[in-house]
Amino acid sequence: MTTIRTPAKIIPRAFPGIRPDEVQELIANSRIQTYPPETVICRENAIENVFYMILEGDFEVTKTINNSEVRLLKSLTAGDFFGEMALIHNAPRAATVKSKTNVIVLEIDKEGFSRVLKRSPSVAMAMVHEISRRLRQNDQMAIEDLRMRASELADAYQKLAEQDLVRREFLSNVAHELRTPLMVAGGYLHAIQKGMFSGQQLSTTIETVVRNVDQITTLVNDLLFLQEIELVFPEFQAVDILGVVNNVVGKHGDKAKARQVSLKVKGDRNTSKVRGDAQSLERAIAALVDNAIKFSPPNSDVEIRVGEQEDRVRVSVEDRGIGIASEIRPRIFDRFFHLDRNEDQLFRGLGIGLSIARQVIQQHQGMLDVESEAGKGSKFTISLLKWK
Repeated sequence: MTTIRTPAKIIPRAFPGIRPDEVQELIANSRIQTYPPETVICRENAIENVFYMILEGDFEVTKTINNSEVRLLKSLTAGDFFGEMALIHNAPRAATVKSKTNVIVLEIDKEGFSRVLKRSPSVAMAMVHEISRRLRQNDQMAIEDLRMRASELADAYQKLAEQDLVRREFLSNVAHELRTPLMVAGGYLHAIQKGMFSGQQLSTTIETVVRNVDQITTLVNDLLFLQEIELVFPEFQAVDILGVVNNVVGKHGDKAKARQVSLKVKGDRNTSKVRGDAQSLERAIAALVDNAIKFSPPNSDVEIRVGEQEDRVRVSVEDRGIGIASEIRPRIFDRFFHLDRNEDQLFRGLGIGLSIARQVIQQHQGMLDVESEAGKGSKFTISLLKWK
Protein backbone atom coordinates (compact mmCIF):
# COMPACT_ATOMS: atom_id res chain seq x y z
CA MET A 1 0.00 0.00 0.00
CA THR A 2 1.44 3.42 -1.01
CA THR A 3 2.26 5.76 1.87
CA ILE A 4 1.23 9.40 1.48
CA ARG A 5 2.96 11.96 3.71
CA THR A 6 1.71 15.47 4.36
CA PRO A 7 4.04 18.47 4.08
CA ALA A 8 3.47 19.24 7.77
CA LYS A 9 4.99 15.85 8.68
CA ILE A 10 7.80 15.79 6.14
CA ILE A 11 9.27 19.25 6.72
CA PRO A 12 10.18 18.60 10.41
CA ARG A 13 11.82 15.39 9.29
CA ALA A 14 13.98 17.30 6.80
CA PHE A 15 14.76 20.10 9.26
CA PRO A 16 14.56 18.77 12.83
CA GLY A 17 13.83 21.40 15.46
CA ILE A 18 11.95 23.98 13.39
CA ARG A 19 8.82 25.49 14.93
CA PRO A 20 5.25 24.80 13.70
CA ASP A 21 4.89 28.40 12.47
CA GLU A 22 8.10 28.00 10.46
CA VAL A 23 6.74 24.79 8.95
CA GLN A 24 3.69 26.70 7.77
CA GLU A 25 5.94 29.44 6.40
CA LEU A 26 7.80 26.84 4.30
CA ILE A 27 4.55 25.34 3.07
CA ALA A 28 3.31 28.77 2.05
CA ASN A 29 6.44 29.27 -0.07
CA SER A 30 6.33 25.84 -1.72
CA ARG A 31 4.18 24.04 -4.28
CA ILE A 32 2.88 20.49 -4.76
CA GLN A 33 3.60 18.81 -8.11
CA THR A 34 2.82 15.42 -9.64
CA TYR A 35 4.97 13.54 -12.17
CA PRO A 36 4.51 10.30 -14.15
CA PRO A 37 6.97 7.38 -14.03
CA GLU A 38 10.38 7.74 -15.72
CA THR A 39 10.47 11.51 -15.21
CA VAL A 40 13.92 12.94 -14.54
CA ILE A 41 13.45 15.40 -11.69
CA CYS A 42 17.12 16.22 -11.13
CA ARG A 43 19.75 15.71 -13.80
CA GLU A 44 23.40 15.03 -12.97
CA ASN A 45 25.72 18.00 -13.70
CA ALA A 46 22.77 20.34 -14.32
CA ILE A 47 22.56 23.68 -12.47
CA GLU A 48 19.16 23.64 -10.73
CA ASN A 49 17.70 25.45 -7.71
CA VAL A 50 14.80 23.36 -6.40
CA PHE A 51 14.57 21.25 -3.22
CA TYR A 52 12.15 18.29 -3.21
CA MET A 53 10.26 16.43 -0.49
CA ILE A 54 8.52 13.20 -1.51
CA LEU A 55 4.86 12.98 -0.49
CA GLU A 56 4.02 9.88 -2.52
CA GLY A 57 5.81 7.45 -4.88
CA ASP A 58 9.30 6.06 -5.47
CA PHE A 59 12.49 7.44 -7.01
CA GLU A 60 15.93 6.07 -7.92
CA VAL A 61 19.17 8.00 -7.59
CA THR A 62 21.89 7.17 -10.15
CA LYS A 63 25.35 8.44 -11.00
CA THR A 64 27.49 8.01 -14.10
CA ILE A 65 30.85 6.38 -13.37
CA ASN A 66 33.83 6.67 -15.73
CA ASN A 67 31.65 8.42 -18.32
CA SER A 68 29.86 5.18 -19.20
CA GLU A 69 28.57 3.06 -16.32
CA VAL A 70 25.31 4.23 -14.70
CA ARG A 71 25.32 3.08 -11.09
CA LEU A 72 22.29 2.99 -8.79
CA LEU A 73 23.20 4.81 -5.57
CA LYS A 74 19.96 4.44 -3.63
CA SER A 75 16.17 4.44 -3.78
CA LEU A 76 13.90 7.08 -2.25
CA THR A 77 10.28 6.89 -1.16
CA ALA A 78 7.59 8.88 0.67
CA GLY A 79 9.15 10.88 3.52
CA ASP A 80 12.57 11.23 1.84
CA PHE A 81 13.93 14.41 0.29
CA PHE A 82 16.62 15.43 -2.19
CA GLY A 83 18.19 18.43 -3.93
CA GLU A 84 18.86 20.38 -0.72
CA MET A 85 22.31 21.50 -1.93
CA ALA A 86 20.62 23.62 -4.57
CA LEU A 87 19.26 25.88 -1.82
CA ILE A 88 22.70 27.08 -0.66
CA HIS A 89 24.91 27.28 -3.76
CA ASN A 90 24.90 26.98 -7.54
CA ALA A 91 26.96 23.79 -7.88
CA PRO A 92 25.85 21.17 -10.45
CA ARG A 93 23.65 18.27 -9.35
CA ALA A 94 25.76 15.40 -8.05
CA ALA A 95 23.37 12.69 -9.29
CA THR A 96 20.29 12.03 -11.40
CA VAL A 97 16.95 11.46 -9.65
CA LYS A 98 14.19 9.77 -11.68
CA SER A 99 10.65 8.75 -10.73
CA LYS A 100 9.88 5.03 -10.86
CA THR A 101 6.14 5.39 -10.20
CA ASN A 102 3.57 8.17 -10.25
CA VAL A 103 4.89 10.64 -7.69
CA ILE A 104 3.77 13.66 -5.69
CA VAL A 105 6.44 16.03 -4.40
CA LEU A 106 6.63 19.24 -2.43
CA GLU A 107 8.92 21.67 -4.26
CA ILE A 108 10.70 24.64 -2.69
CA ASP A 109 12.84 26.83 -4.94
CA LYS A 110 15.81 28.86 -3.80
CA GLU A 111 14.00 32.19 -3.91
CA GLY A 112 11.10 30.98 -1.75
CA PHE A 113 13.48 29.35 0.73
CA SER A 114 15.50 32.57 1.00
CA ARG A 115 12.35 34.44 2.06
CA VAL A 116 11.78 31.93 4.86
CA LEU A 117 15.39 32.19 6.04
CA LYS A 118 15.11 35.95 6.46
CA ARG A 119 12.30 35.53 8.97
CA SER A 120 13.24 32.16 10.56
CA PRO A 121 16.83 31.82 11.87
CA SER A 122 16.10 28.38 13.33
CA VAL A 123 15.36 27.09 9.83
CA ALA A 124 18.80 28.29 8.77
CA MET A 125 20.42 26.44 11.69
CA ALA A 126 18.45 23.28 10.89
CA MET A 127 19.51 23.63 7.26
CA VAL A 128 23.20 23.91 8.22
CA HIS A 129 22.99 20.80 10.39
CA GLU A 130 21.22 18.80 7.68
CA ILE A 131 23.58 19.91 4.91
CA SER A 132 26.57 18.97 7.09
CA ARG A 133 25.05 15.52 7.70
CA ARG A 134 24.41 15.01 4.00
CA LEU A 135 27.95 16.09 3.12
CA ARG A 136 29.39 13.59 5.59
CA GLN A 137 27.12 10.91 4.13
CA ASN A 138 28.22 11.78 0.58
CA ASP A 139 31.88 11.70 1.64
CA GLN A 140 31.40 8.23 3.08
CA MET A 141 29.74 7.08 -0.15
CA ALA A 142 32.58 8.56 -2.19
CA ILE A 143 35.21 6.88 0.01
CA GLU A 144 33.41 3.53 -0.27
CA ASP A 145 33.19 3.94 -4.04
CA LEU A 146 36.92 4.70 -4.21
CA ARG A 147 37.67 1.63 -2.09
CA MET A 148 35.57 -0.53 -4.37
CA ARG A 149 37.25 0.91 -7.47
CA ALA A 150 40.68 0.36 -5.95
CA SER A 151 39.77 -3.27 -5.22
CA GLU A 152 38.46 -3.74 -8.78
CA LEU A 153 41.65 -2.24 -10.23
CA ALA A 154 43.81 -4.47 -8.02
CA ASP A 155 41.86 -7.55 -9.16
CA ALA A 156 42.12 -6.50 -12.81
CA TYR A 157 45.87 -5.92 -12.47
CA GLN A 158 46.32 -9.31 -10.82
CA LYS A 159 44.39 -11.03 -13.63
CA LEU A 160 46.45 -9.22 -16.28
CA ALA A 161 49.65 -10.25 -14.53
CA GLU A 162 48.50 -13.86 -14.36
CA GLN A 163 47.46 -13.84 -18.02
CA ASP A 164 50.81 -12.35 -19.03
CA LEU A 165 52.66 -15.07 -17.09
CA VAL A 166 50.54 -17.82 -18.66
CA ARG A 167 51.10 -16.42 -22.16
CA ARG A 168 54.86 -16.30 -21.63
CA GLU A 169 54.83 -19.87 -20.37
CA PHE A 170 52.74 -20.86 -23.38
CA LEU A 171 55.20 -19.30 -25.81
CA SER A 172 58.04 -21.05 -23.99
CA ASN A 173 56.17 -24.35 -24.33
CA VAL A 174 55.58 -23.71 -28.06
CA ALA A 175 59.30 -23.09 -28.57
CA HIS A 176 60.16 -26.26 -26.67
CA GLU A 177 57.62 -28.43 -28.51
CA LEU A 178 58.90 -27.17 -31.88
CA ARG A 179 62.59 -27.27 -31.01
CA THR A 180 62.74 -30.96 -30.05
CA PRO A 181 61.33 -32.49 -33.29
CA LEU A 182 63.12 -29.85 -35.38
CA MET A 183 66.47 -30.77 -33.85
CA VAL A 184 65.80 -34.49 -34.27
CA ALA A 185 64.64 -34.14 -37.88
CA GLY A 186 67.45 -31.70 -38.71
CA GLY A 187 70.12 -33.91 -37.18
CA TYR A 188 69.02 -37.00 -39.07
CA LEU A 189 68.69 -35.08 -42.35
CA HIS A 190 72.28 -33.84 -42.05
CA ALA A 191 73.41 -37.40 -41.35
CA ILE A 192 71.50 -38.68 -44.40
CA GLN A 193 73.02 -35.89 -46.50
CA LYS A 194 76.48 -37.05 -45.50
CA GLY A 195 75.66 -40.66 -46.46
CA MET A 196 75.94 -42.00 -42.92
CA PHE A 197 72.96 -44.40 -43.32
CA SER A 198 72.09 -47.08 -45.80
CA GLY A 199 69.70 -50.00 -46.27
CA GLN A 200 67.22 -50.66 -43.44
CA GLN A 201 68.93 -48.13 -41.23
CA LEU A 202 68.27 -45.43 -43.81
CA SER A 203 64.63 -46.47 -44.08
CA THR A 204 64.20 -46.34 -40.28
CA THR A 205 65.91 -42.95 -40.13
CA ILE A 206 63.61 -41.50 -42.79
CA GLU A 207 60.59 -42.79 -40.85
CA THR A 208 61.90 -40.96 -37.77
CA VAL A 209 62.33 -37.75 -39.76
CA VAL A 210 58.82 -38.05 -41.21
CA ARG A 211 57.35 -38.69 -37.75
CA ASN A 212 59.00 -35.59 -36.31
CA VAL A 213 58.01 -33.42 -39.29
CA ASP A 214 54.44 -34.68 -38.92
CA GLN A 215 54.57 -33.71 -35.25
CA ILE A 216 55.68 -30.18 -36.18
CA THR A 217 52.98 -29.93 -38.85
CA THR A 218 50.28 -31.08 -36.43
CA LEU A 219 51.37 -28.55 -33.82
CA VAL A 220 51.43 -25.66 -36.29
CA ASN A 221 48.05 -26.68 -37.74
CA ASP A 222 46.54 -26.79 -34.24
CA LEU A 223 47.85 -23.31 -33.48
CA LEU A 224 46.52 -21.92 -36.76
CA PHE A 225 43.18 -23.70 -36.32
CA LEU A 226 42.74 -22.27 -32.82
CA GLN A 227 43.58 -18.80 -34.11
CA GLU A 228 41.27 -18.95 -37.14
CA ILE A 229 38.30 -20.97 -35.92
CA GLU A 230 36.35 -17.89 -34.84
CA LEU A 231 36.73 -16.48 -38.38
CA VAL A 232 35.71 -19.65 -40.23
CA PHE A 233 32.04 -20.59 -40.54
CA PRO A 234 31.73 -23.95 -42.32
CA GLU A 235 28.49 -25.01 -43.97
CA PHE A 236 26.93 -27.59 -41.69
CA GLN A 237 25.74 -30.88 -43.13
CA ALA A 238 24.47 -34.23 -41.86
CA VAL A 239 27.40 -35.93 -40.14
CA ASP A 240 27.71 -39.59 -39.15
CA ILE A 241 29.19 -38.94 -35.72
CA LEU A 242 29.86 -42.65 -35.03
CA GLY A 243 31.88 -42.76 -38.24
CA VAL A 244 33.83 -39.71 -37.08
CA VAL A 245 34.56 -41.43 -33.76
CA ASN A 246 35.79 -44.56 -35.53
CA ASN A 247 38.09 -42.45 -37.72
CA VAL A 248 39.58 -40.83 -34.63
CA VAL A 249 40.10 -44.17 -32.90
CA GLY A 250 41.77 -45.58 -36.02
CA LYS A 251 44.23 -42.66 -36.19
CA HIS A 252 45.06 -42.85 -32.48
CA GLY A 253 45.51 -46.62 -32.33
CA ASP A 254 49.31 -46.54 -32.47
CA LYS A 255 49.60 -43.84 -29.84
CA ALA A 256 47.23 -45.70 -27.50
CA LYS A 257 49.15 -48.95 -28.05
CA ALA A 258 52.43 -47.24 -27.26
CA ARG A 259 50.92 -46.05 -23.98
CA GLN A 260 49.42 -49.52 -23.33
CA VAL A 261 45.94 -47.99 -23.39
CA SER A 262 42.91 -49.71 -24.98
CA LEU A 263 40.40 -47.62 -26.97
CA LYS A 264 36.85 -48.98 -26.80
CA VAL A 265 33.92 -47.61 -28.83
CA LYS A 266 30.31 -48.24 -27.83
CA GLY A 267 27.49 -47.01 -30.03
CA ASP A 268 24.57 -47.97 -32.25
CA ARG A 269 25.18 -47.94 -36.01
CA ASN A 270 21.71 -46.43 -36.40
CA THR A 271 22.55 -43.40 -34.27
CA SER A 272 21.05 -40.23 -35.74
CA LYS A 273 23.29 -37.96 -37.73
CA VAL A 274 24.25 -34.61 -36.29
CA ARG A 275 24.25 -31.11 -37.74
CA GLY A 276 27.83 -30.05 -38.24
CA ASP A 277 31.14 -30.06 -40.06
CA ALA A 278 32.78 -33.51 -40.07
CA GLN A 279 36.37 -32.25 -40.25
CA SER A 280 36.18 -29.86 -37.30
CA LEU A 281 34.13 -32.33 -35.22
CA GLU A 282 36.80 -34.96 -35.85
CA ARG A 283 39.41 -32.51 -34.62
CA ALA A 284 37.38 -31.82 -31.44
CA ILE A 285 36.82 -35.51 -30.65
CA ALA A 286 40.46 -36.27 -31.48
CA ALA A 287 41.51 -33.65 -28.92
CA LEU A 288 39.43 -35.37 -26.23
CA VAL A 289 40.70 -38.85 -27.13
CA ASP A 290 44.29 -37.64 -27.30
CA ASN A 291 43.86 -35.99 -23.91
CA ALA A 292 42.40 -39.20 -22.43
CA ILE A 293 45.29 -41.32 -23.75
CA LYS A 294 47.84 -38.83 -22.48
CA PHE A 295 46.59 -38.86 -18.89
CA SER A 296 45.69 -42.56 -18.66
CA PRO A 297 47.88 -45.04 -16.79
CA PRO A 298 49.25 -48.13 -18.61
CA ASN A 299 46.93 -51.13 -18.96
CA SER A 300 43.77 -49.02 -18.70
CA ASP A 301 40.84 -48.32 -21.00
CA VAL A 302 39.52 -45.18 -22.70
CA GLU A 303 35.86 -45.63 -23.48
CA ILE A 304 34.09 -43.60 -26.18
CA ARG A 305 30.30 -43.84 -26.08
CA VAL A 306 27.86 -42.52 -28.69
CA GLY A 307 24.17 -42.26 -27.82
CA GLU A 308 21.02 -40.19 -28.24
CA GLN A 309 18.99 -38.08 -25.85
CA GLU A 310 15.85 -36.31 -27.12
CA ASP A 311 16.93 -33.90 -29.89
CA ARG A 312 20.65 -34.36 -29.30
CA VAL A 313 23.41 -36.89 -29.89
CA ARG A 314 25.95 -37.31 -27.10
CA VAL A 315 29.57 -38.41 -27.40
CA SER A 316 31.44 -39.14 -24.18
CA VAL A 317 35.15 -39.87 -23.74
CA GLU A 318 35.97 -41.44 -20.37
CA ASP A 319 39.34 -42.43 -18.95
CA ARG A 320 40.65 -43.88 -15.69
CA GLY A 321 43.55 -41.48 -15.46
CA ILE A 322 44.80 -38.86 -13.04
CA GLY A 323 41.56 -36.86 -13.05
CA ILE A 324 41.28 -33.10 -12.64
CA ALA A 325 41.67 -31.31 -9.33
CA SER A 326 38.70 -29.10 -8.46
CA GLU A 327 40.85 -25.97 -8.20
CA ILE A 328 42.02 -26.16 -11.83
CA ARG A 329 38.83 -27.51 -13.40
CA PRO A 330 37.48 -24.03 -14.33
CA ARG A 331 40.70 -23.31 -16.27
CA ILE A 332 41.16 -26.48 -18.33
CA PHE A 333 39.47 -25.01 -21.43
CA ASP A 334 41.54 -21.80 -21.37
CA ARG A 335 43.74 -21.36 -24.43
CA PHE A 336 46.99 -21.02 -22.52
CA PHE A 337 46.39 -23.44 -19.67
CA HIS A 338 48.73 -26.44 -19.63
CA LEU A 339 49.19 -29.18 -17.04
CA ASP A 340 52.79 -30.31 -17.41
CA ARG A 341 53.25 -32.26 -14.20
CA ASN A 342 51.31 -34.48 -11.82
CA GLU A 343 53.41 -35.56 -8.85
CA ASP A 344 56.39 -37.30 -10.52
CA GLN A 345 54.76 -37.54 -13.96
CA LEU A 346 55.68 -35.15 -16.77
CA PHE A 347 53.33 -34.44 -19.70
CA ARG A 348 54.38 -33.01 -23.03
CA GLY A 349 52.21 -30.88 -25.28
CA LEU A 350 50.77 -27.37 -25.26
CA GLY A 351 47.42 -28.12 -23.66
CA ILE A 352 45.43 -26.46 -26.47
CA GLY A 353 43.42 -29.56 -27.35
CA LEU A 354 40.61 -28.89 -24.88
CA SER A 355 40.45 -25.27 -25.99
CA ILE A 356 40.08 -26.42 -29.61
CA ALA A 357 37.35 -28.88 -28.61
CA ARG A 358 35.40 -26.22 -26.76
CA GLN A 359 35.66 -23.72 -29.63
CA VAL A 360 34.45 -26.30 -32.15
CA ILE A 361 31.50 -27.42 -30.03
CA GLN A 362 30.47 -23.83 -29.31
CA GLN A 363 30.56 -23.12 -33.05
CA HIS A 364 28.19 -26.08 -33.48
CA GLN A 365 25.83 -24.65 -30.84
CA GLY A 366 26.55 -27.70 -28.73
CA MET A 367 27.71 -28.29 -25.17
CA LEU A 368 30.91 -29.72 -23.73
CA ASP A 369 30.76 -30.86 -20.10
CA VAL A 370 33.30 -32.50 -17.84
CA GLU A 371 32.96 -34.75 -14.83
CA SER A 372 36.15 -35.54 -12.98
CA GLU A 373 37.66 -36.40 -9.65
CA ALA A 374 41.36 -36.24 -8.87
CA GLY A 375 42.86 -39.71 -9.03
CA LYS A 376 39.75 -41.35 -10.48
CA GLY A 377 39.67 -40.25 -14.12
CA SER A 378 37.64 -37.86 -16.24
CA LYS A 379 34.62 -37.95 -18.50
CA PHE A 380 34.11 -35.36 -21.23
CA THR A 381 30.70 -35.28 -22.90
CA ILE A 382 29.81 -33.54 -26.15
CA SER A 383 26.16 -32.82 -26.90
CA LEU A 384 25.26 -31.96 -30.52
CA LEU A 385 22.01 -31.13 -32.30
CA LYS A 386 20.53 -33.86 -34.49
CA TRP A 387 20.27 -33.27 -38.22
CA LYS A 388 16.69 -32.43 -39.22
